[in-house]
Amino acid sequence: MGSAKIPEIATSYALEPAGIFPLTDECKHYEGRHQVPWDIQKYFSQRYSIFSWYDEGVYMTDDAWFGVTPEPVANQIASEMSATDPSRDTLIDVFAGAGGNAIAFALTNRWKRIIAVERDASTLACAQNNAELYEVDPSLITWVHADSFKYLHLLHNRPEELHPDLRIDLAKTVLFSSPPWGGPGYRTDEVFDLSNMQPYNLDKLHSSYKTMDHVLYLPRTSDIRQIAKLAPEEGKVDIVQYCMEGASKALVAYIPKCKA
Repeated sequence: MGSAKIPEIATSYALEPAGIFPLTDECKHYEGRHQVPWDIQKYFSQRYSIFSWYDEGVYMTDDAWFGVTPEPVANQIASEMSATDPSRDTLIDVFAGAGGNAIAFALTNRWKRIIAVERDASTLACAQNNAELYEVDPSLITWVHADSFKYLHLLHNRPEELHPDLRIDLAKTVLFSSPPWGGPGYRTDEVFDLSNMQPYNLDKLHSSYKTMDHVLYLPRTSDIRQIAKLAPEEGKVDIVQYCMEGASKALVAYIPKCKA
């Protein structure tokens, strides 16, 4: 008699790479202003600055319009991040949104791996659609449907609970964060207090990211003094204003990791 084959037992992980998410009713490709909710009509009028290939079939949720990085800005950030230490070959995009930044990073061909985290399933479906539309090599981006803070917590404390494809070498990783800004003030304050940013303020973000070189995409009026305090003892924070058509769109802070 032959020996019985022992069935393989599937391993369950707390977090695994996302599969292909189908577009949902929340995923929209508006073709005319008459279809667009009033509060995003301003963004729709700028759609070709947001995604130059918009007419080819870009999809976004209504909420995603508020947080997407304009394509020229995303491309410039991606270009500048390509000049970082070449030993850093992995990039985490912790608020992937509709995919604008992840697409720009992938198209530089600079990164061996990009991990793009998005907690809203419909927005993630849009991002996957848009990356395919922009002909991104699907092997470059690992999509994760999760809260990014949970992912980072497991990465630092219990990596064995992550699928092997989500385990990375922190010493070789750069993190990019374009968080929701939310809250009162960022549109109208002459100097925006980043402790009031919602739902995640500057302290919350930095405390989660400080063990890695990280890049923060922030409101253009952000208080530079608050950001300067994040500089490590032997290092500096580079702060860049990104402008389009004579107007500042955002402030981006390039922050080195804190040494233990």
